[in-house]
Amino acid sequence: MSEHQVTLLDGGMSRELERLGAPFRQPEWSALAVIETPEIVQQAHEVFIHSGSEVISTNSYALVPFHIGETRFKNEALTLAQTAGQMARQAVTATQTGAQVAGSLPPLFGSYRPDLYEPARVDEIAAPLIQGLDTYVDFWLLETQSLIAEAIAIKASIDHFSKQPKPVWVSFTLEDSEPVEHPSIRSGETVAQAVRAMAELDVQAILFNCCQPETIGDAIDVARNTLAELGKNHIKLGAYANAFAPQKKDAAANEEIDEIRADMTPPAYVNWAEQWCRQGASLIGGCCGIGAAHIAELRQHLKP
Repeated sequence: MSEHQVTLLDGGMSRELERLGAPFRQPEWSALAVIETPEIVQQAHEVFIHSGSEVISTNSYALVPFHIGETRFKNEALTLAQTAGQMARQAVTATQTGAQVAGSLPPLFGSYRPDLYEPARVDEIAAPLIQGLDTYVDFWLLETQSLIAEAIAIKASIDHFSKQPKPVWVSFTLEDSEPVEHPSIRSGETVAQAVRAMAELDVQAILFNCCQPETIGDAIDVARNTLAELGKNHIKLGAYANAFAPQKKDAAANEEIDEIRADMTPPAYVNWAEQWCRQGASLIGGCCGIGAAHIAELRQHLKP
């Protein structure tokens, strides 16, 4: 299967929170649980750890104005980020495991929407998230990035606002709504361009997430070959797909709740993960619609 050690990440938080009884509605999405029922956030983290996750991501993805509104963000972002970090850290303590906590930093202006990027506001939005999470996280995970410039800018914010240096992982979401000549992120920039830019920042890992599993293999091949050309083979590769049908270019992540593909069963997902491992990925998890049962199945097959 693979010659390298695999590290298991967690799965999608939203549906796990909903399953456990947390409040769930748009536009707040997974942020609503941090606001109203943080104890269920901790519980969801514990479910993933018990299923086999060696890395859990803080439930901070939706703590941006796009989801919680400008006023609430201005007044509460710092304390909500602290709560998200605290719940993840308490889950690790409660389960008495060595699980690591990744500080989840989302696209700051909406998932899949590189067209909404406002460079002048990056520090304003990133700072309270970074400062609130900083005490609780082992490393940073920039998730679902659609635009190279935004990933670079968030990394600069981390360097400025985090009190101590921590590793940085960056995960890009791939174009999966239409065929592309070369594997590309949702801005239209190629995976090769994105990998070169992240290698220049010397991030610790490059991943692909929140896109269909069918798109990820080619992206891993390009990333692996690009890193080899650059002499940056120490940068790890990873993948955590979603279970959604293709997302339109003008999709907005808080417009509706997406349907889950019926074919994305735990055994089917393992088949994809084993392929990614053969291609060189060593960080494997799941995004939206990939639940604790999927992680348990991954553990059984990838962590014998």
